[in-house]
Amino acid sequence: MFKLWSFALLVAVALAENPCSFRATDSGGVCVCNSSYCDSVPSLASLASGQYQLYETSKTNLGFTSTTGSFANSTSEADATVTISNLTETYQTILGFGGAFTDATGINLNILTNASREFLIQSYFGDDGIQYSLGRVPIGGTDFSTRGYTYCDVEDDSLDSFALTDEDYEDKIPYILRAIELRGSAIKLFASAWSAPIWMKTNEAYNGFGRVESSYYDLWAEYYLKFFDAYLENNVTFWGVTTQNEPLDGLIGTSVPNNGFTSSEMVNWIKNSFGPTIRNSSYSDLKIMVHDDQRLLLPLLKYQVISDSDVLAYADGIAVHWYTDFITSASLLDFASSDDKDLFRLGTEACIDPTTDLGVTIDLGSWARGERYFKSIIEDLNYDFVGWVDWNMALNTSGGPNWIQNEVDGPIIVNTTSDEFYKQPMFYALGHFSKFVVTDSQRVAISTTDDDLDVIGFVRPDGLVAVVILNSDDDAKSVKIDIAGATEVVQISSNSMNTLLYSP
Repeated sequence: MFKLWSFALLVAVALAENPCSFRATDSGGVCVCNSSYCDSVPSLASLASGQYQLYETSKTNLGFTSTTGSFANSTSEADATVTISNLTETYQTILGFGGAFTDATGINLNILTNASREFLIQSYFGDDGIQYSLGRVPIGGTDFSTRGYTYCDVEDDSLDSFALTDEDYEDKIPYILRAIELRGSAIKLFASAWSAPIWMKTNEAYNGFGRVESSYYDLWAEYYLKFFDAYLENNVTFWGVTTQNEPLDGLIGTSVPNNGFTSSEMVNWIKNSFGPTIRNSSYSDLKIMVHDDQRLLLPLLKYQVISDSDVLAYADGIAVHWYTDFITSASLLDFASSDDKDLFRLGTEACIDPTTDLGVTIDLGSWARGERYFKSIIEDLNYDFVGWVDWNMALNTSGGPNWIQNEVDGPIIVNTTSDEFYKQPMFYALGHFSKFVVTDSQRVAISTTDDDLDVIGFVRPDGLVAVVILNSDDDAKSVKIDIAGATEVVQISSNSMNTLLYSP
């Protein structure tokens, strides 16, 4: 790549590396990848002081394009002004962004040819992709499997029969290892469990109204250690673990595999079994994340779970899902905290499902869904989230496979009959954060004069300032960017996602 420099005038040049192979859909469009071609992210130029690089994704120009230029302290009028006044007063430090290594993701990857499959993996983890830095790994089966299962389905109080399954060896571990090859120590993995073996549960079923029998709490905690041991034998290590995926599900009887926990049961589970088992094991440095459920339930977490000092002693962070966000206020995120200990906040699951979007499962090419992701990520980061993790990384054109027919939408859709896959606007929404708001970036205060612009700002560890902007308006805008007194007017397309990287 090359750079342009001007002290007085804006000098900009379009940079393109493998642009989007666009295909129009009824709801917008997708970028098509196959065994011979896939779009990529233009490389970051070497920016001298005063220079910037602007990355854009728009409804009419999907993919990533970029321009470079210089802050010339422009006095030109603009439609809006975005201001970062102070680069030294910072808020939370970013951990990262990512997705989940579900069975469905691996199954869809396995359907592709080697070349197409590698393009998809590179799209998420490669240097010219969006470089995910977080990965969620299910402990056993989820609804995005082809069957209900655990690692010890035959009653066995010793757990001697515990064993990984074909799904681990064929659908998960190979792709986790490839991601590690591409990202190295930059990727952090955390694990979450859906259902315990049914012989440990009150209803003897993977889903429905079911809890883990309290007499099995200690054994269920040992099961986690068996999982970490088995993955370690396959060269996979973990950074973190959640205490239970969506504990509400087993209390209301959903068809999603689950273990239900009331608040008092969760307190008992964490402080008497799960916490001591993890902390007294060879995995004692794992980050323990409590909750792993909806924003709606955070007041219960604050006042009925982490209010217990023994539970709080084991907790490092709070994991939050997004599925009730559309009916709840973001102010509920204030309850994701303790008065007695600093706990990080991490978004650990999100996807668009028919129950929250007009009954439509796959809305191929939907720009509106991409905007919804973008707005949600900004909202959560403004409430001090340290990162945001999507759900399935690859789904088929029906939104699966899913053994309970709970199909949903996703950032990448695999056409299982034509050896191609489609990057949706949601993929690029995630990419603006995972690619440019890198690990150890710190959020800074930012303001805008235009309500149609959603904005957030960061100082990156390399010293660059990242200004992330969503223009939801149908009109293009001239936007004056003011960073600690240095200014430039840039052109922002209609219906566009943007990240400006500036070297002070």
